[in-house]
Amino acid sequence: MLSRTADNLFWMCRYMERAENTARMLDVNLQMSLLPQEPAAREASWRAVLAISELQGRFDAAYPGGTPQEILHFMVHDADNPSSIRSCLYAARENARAVRGSLTTEVWETYNTIWLELQRHQRGGLLEHNAGEFFEWVKLRSHLARGVTIGTMLEDDALTFLRLGMHLERADNTARLLDVKFHERDGAPPAEHEGVGEFYRWWAILGSVSGFEIYRKVYRDVIAPERVAELLILRGDMPRSLLASVRAVSKDLARISNARSKETERLAGLLRAELEYGRVEDILQAGLHQYLERFLARINDLGNRIARDFLVPLAH
Repeated sequence: MLSRTADNLFWMCRYMERAENTARMLDVNLQMSLLPQEPAAREASWRAVLAISELQGRFDAAYPGGTPQEILHFMVHDADNPSSIRSCLYAARENARAVRGSLTTEVWETYNTIWLELQRHQRGGLLEHNAGEFFEWVKLRSHLARGVTIGTMLEDDALTFLRLGMHLERADNTARLLDVKFHERDGAPPAEHEGVGEFYRWWAILGSVSGFEIYRKVYRDVIAPERVAELLILRGDMPRSLLASVRAVSKDLARISNARSKETERLAGLLRAELEYGRVEDILQAGLHQYLERFLARINDLGNRIARDFLVPLAH
């Protein structure tokens, strides 16, 4: 496969995953903002959205007011924000258009239709009238795109690059969500008595990765921070966990292995092994924030190595 084609496929799926992750994060934050809380806590919660995406500086330069409504607009509609939902869906569609001949008709039509529908929702003001409905639309369209891709594409290198982009983006996002929430406690044990508000914050973290029902099924107990960390880092049967994502990346790299990718495969396998045999007690004792920072650095390095080994080295 031509490296430019592989690059478009990789980023097409990665941008769609990023749009879904952003919608999940904003939707849960919007729900949390409706709960009784101090104004400072509500503002910090919205600022955390920017921290997750490393966009504080860009946002502050464009929106000095810094209101929740401005953060929503910045993260959803702002074309100057490369990580906004609008920018991600546009980039996903443009990457799909560039490799239309490598996609099934159903996949191309799905990506193109999503972009056209987004434009209609922007003109109609769906975000402003019903933000929850808008975020649900983004999530469902991402599910649709993923299902159509897996259900209609030949299982060849093209599909492997699509999956590779999706799982790298998913691993990065899950780590960022956990890092923002755990940063204050920095791996310290949970307080003996956590209030209702704290329960709902952990519920929000699980909800942002569709993990609340999974948590209750696995642990059958009240939400505990250390178990949330274990579920989202070390449980291979949790679809959005770090282990599940890195495991998929490692397998996909093995499928498209070439003469230049041996070191990339080794590093992915090493990260996978550490997650396979890791213990949450050791991670928390060493400091979860530091652990997640190292993980994000390693995921970023894997992405750079994949670009060097297989893709056209473009800035995204």
